[in-house]
Formats: sequence, structure tokens, C-alpha cells
Amino acid sequence: MGCCKVTDLRHKEVINSKTGCRLGCVDDVEIDTITAKLISIVIYGRPRFFGLFGRCDDLVIRWDHISLIGEDTILVSHCPPPPPKHRKSRFNLPFFGF
Repeated sequence: MGCCKVTDLRHKEVINSKTGCRLGCVDDVEIDTITAKLISIVIYGRPRFFGLFGRCDDLVIRWDHISLIGEDTILVSHCPPPPPKHRKSRFNLPFFGF
């Protein structure tokens, strides 16, 4: 069984092993303070429009979805939630996003 520090997990690339897509880098971890076990890794959401409109939702991947922790990457079997459905507008103004 290998050991790893929390600081070693930070900034490792996370790859979805089902699709091969890059999900991002580990930005944070969640730890259960009672059992002292790692619960999940967190990838912060991307900034929207240069950060002026906040961020997208963070991606939280539970420990049981982590398949392999390598030297530079972490393979996960994560199924992302479906993208939000956009409401259709009565107006055809794509520039303003209506």
C-alpha cells in the first residue's frame, strides 16, 4: 500500500478513465475529521467570462470513484452530471444570451 501527502495530490491532473477527458487539476480535498479519512477530491469550477460572472460549479469526486493515483495523474471513473438545459428565448439575440 502506497502513501501520499495531501500536498502531493494538489495540482495532479484528473482524467476520466471512461472517456479519457481531462477534468482538471486537484485544487482541494475533503477529509472526515472524525475518522481521519479522505472523502473526496475537489476540482474548482472554471471562471465564467474572465471571472466577472463567478465560477462554474466545483467538481467533487468521491474517494470510491478514484481508480488509480499515479505520479502525475489521477484516474477516476466519474460520470459528470448532465449539462443544464437552457431555456429557449422568444428573441433571436445570440450575442446577449437571451
